[in-house]
Amino acid sequence: MQSLDMIEEDPRWADLDLEALCPRVISTTLAHLSLEASVAEVTVLACDDAHIATLNADFRDKPTPTNVLSWPAEERGAAQDGEIPLPVTPGFDKMLELGDIAISYDTCHAEAEAAGKPMVDHVTHLIVHGVLHLLGYDHERDGDAALMERLEVEILGKLGLDDPYRHDAAQPPA
Repeated sequence: MQSLDMIEEDPRWADLDLEALCPRVISTTLAHLSLEASVAEVTVLACDDAHIATLNADFRDKPTPTNVLSWPAEERGAAQDGEIPLPVTPGFDKMLELGDIAISYDTCHAEAEAAGKPMVDHVTHLIVHGVLHLLGYDHERDGDAALMERLEVEILGKLGLDDPYRHDAAQPPA
């Protein structure tokens, strides 16, 4: 990855080595969509439930914690349900400014435990999910949700992980 800004606010994240995990997951996600990771810019905030609840309240008017939030640099959502989002285009500096992701340790940990899966596997899924949101994928409409879920399963397969929707008892990502 060209530019990954990592902000680890919660020391519990240190055990997962997000500095190594995030570039691998983001690069695999982008490569799956034929995008060049070497020119991508992403910021990841690794926080706790208190901070993500504040962000969720401020940006989505939902004052509760969630597992992952994303802020795309540009709106790229598809006009029609189930269509591929608008393409990512480089800026004047030839960089792909994708946006920001926040992920909460508390919620991720609780979901991973409830699903009986390793925390690193669940976090990997949520990073893929967050990056897809940065690229304009969403799950508000049925067709969009089916497309996003299919991509997540394919990308996670490339990362050596099982289909989280078939085996994951935890609540799906927000």
